[in-house]
Amino acid sequence: MVTARSARFTESTRGRLRRINLITSLPPVVFAALLLLYLDSRTWWHALVLAPGVVAALVAFERWTADDLARVALPCLVVAAAVWPVGALVTGSPNAWWGVCAVGSLALREVRRRVLAAVALLAYVAAVGATRLLVERDDVRQVLVAYVLVPAALTVVVTLMTVVGERFYDLIRELEQTREREAELAVVRERFRFASDLHDIQGHTLHVVKLKIALAQKLLVRDTVRAEKELRETYALVSDTIAQTKELAHAQRRLNLTAEIENAKNLFEAAGIRVRVTREGEVDSRVGELLGQVLRETTTNILRHAQATQVQITLSASGITIVNDGATGDEPTELSGLSVLGQRVADDGGELTVRQQDGRFRTAATFPTAHAGTPSTMGRDDR
Repeated sequence: MVTARSARFTESTRGRLRRINLITSLPPVVFAALLLLYLDSRTWWHALVLAPGVVAALVAFERWTADDLARVALPCLVVAAAVWPVGALVTGSPNAWWGVCAVGSLALREVRRRVLAAVALLAYVAAVGATRLLVERDDVRQVLVAYVLVPAALTVVVTLMTVVGERFYDLIRELEQTREREAELAVVRERFRFASDLHDIQGHTLHVVKLKIALAQKLLVRDTVRAEKELRETYALVSDTIAQTKELAHAQRRLNLTAEIENAKNLFEAAGIRVRVTREGEVDSRVGELLGQVLRETTTNILRHAQATQVQITLSASGITIVNDGATGDEPTELSGLSVLGQRVADDGGELTVRQQDGRFRTAATFPTAHAGTPSTMGRDDR
């Protein structure tokens, strides 16, 4: 079963690959199409006859980048295939084969017997080119070169380049999907860590409660005072566990900022994201716990909502700043976890700011310098 998250990742991967294809390949394809049209069109009606082949090739290429070629492959192939014999027999256009070659090479991915289809495409281009001999017999050698050998050779080259391009983008697609699976796995690990923390809080407590209740049962007859003491301690222990569980649920459990930075770095690296950590100063332990919560929440948000490739974490004497690329959309996503933390930071005299600009997302939690401890160590950890 494909989860909604996996579907979102797949759509995101397709979008990025489509943009790569359009940016890198569409301009030269359009240039080649217009150049060939210019070279072969000696009158306006020549251009009118040859234009459908060019349009069919461009439509097929655009749909190929969108992974939607199957829907238009046959109509585009029919149009482009019809232009080539008209160009060879009527307009005398030796480059009219380009449309059927472009569409045919792209459409190979839609058929099972690709080798047979490629041979058929080559044979069609050469055979139609040879029909030029029916209307032009003065220079047989020139006709064979211009209408048969050159189109056939270039068809082979274009087909091979298309196949290689397909393999290249398949590799990119696999790498993107692997990266996204790593990011999803990192989120799962974070959830497992939460479950582990919950187990640490409740597992030990429940075991102790069980022992104390068993002891109280034994003491009810011979030592009621001690039994009452054991029950009071059990009640206090359960109350404390409930409080710790609530703190954990709201990401308020005491955190070690250094450990959180290391954990965030490990999570990002596991997801294939380059991370750079800069320590310009140190903060006191009370502020450090809150900054650790901000870092943990931001780390989870980056892994869940962004398509990040780089993350910069900067710790200063006045707070922490996390900047990542890969932000989607024009407006910052509503992040409920950061909203709750923003109120807690404000209650403690600080400020939490979230800003998105030019595909970069910046989360910063700052406190007045009075909260900052004197930096005992200064360092930088770049990775």
